[in-house]
Amino acid sequence: MKPLNLNDIVVYVENNIGTFHTKRLEKLQSLKLKTVLKRKNPYLFKAKNVLSAESLVKGVLDAFLSSQEETIFGDFLEGVAIFVCNKVFEGKKSVQEGIDLEFNRDGVKYIVEIKSGPNWGNSSQLKRMRYNFIRAQQFFLTIDPNLKVIPVNGCCYGRDDVPEKEDYFKYCGQRFWSFISGNDDLYVQIIEPLGHQAKQKNEDFEKAYYQIINKFTFEFGKEFCVDGKIDWPKLVQFSSSAKKSAT
Repeated sequence: MKPLNLNDIVVYVENNIGTFHTKRLEKLQSLKLKTVLKRKNPYLFKAKNVLSAESLVKGVLDAFLSSQEETIFGDFLEGVAIFVCNKVFEGKKSVQEGIDLEFNRDGVKYIVEIKSGPNWGNSSQLKRMRYNFIRAQQFFLTIDPNLKVIPVNGCCYGRDDVPEKEDYFKYCGQRFWSFISGNDDLYVQIIEPLGHQAKQKNEDFEKAYYQIINKFTFEFGKEFCVDGKIDWPKLVQFSSSAKKSAT
């Protein structure tokens, strides 16, 4: 175990956080109105009594972007975690399918699947994770039958007060960052460098965001409004009709 230099993390984050902002902006600018509309529930917006084209467009766009940002930022945090673990325990990105990180600590080989938060999967996804753990364990045991291999589901934020599961461990938030770094305070210390250039980057994003809102609202009005009112039957038919519609 090597001591963790917090400045190394600051430098890594400052050098790589721009990738998150760039991908986030690129995803926004590449969106098409009909692509977003097809992925959201028109019945929900009707039930919420959405009356204006702009309100509906903003609602579907915000929901879509929130999901996309979770994925993009989750990939970034995974990179931070692997970097930290490499500095302390010489951890590395695993080549085993479904395993994000592997490292040795106190005579144990840990295999880790990293997720953003604790509530990430349904029963079939959890079953798949367990399968990946078993397969990776078998691989390492064929190399060294005496090796102790422990699978871990690591979550970058959140809490789980029962970390010991039936056949793996689940470390969330403070427990996870401490586990891969040996530093109980790291989960708090990494928050500050994440704000590097955030104001400037988010101003750029906000400008592009409102351009998209204006563009999509105009397109939606032409396609799905009649006399200034949302044509709900046409919108539902577009997203749900068995007959294919033009994209």
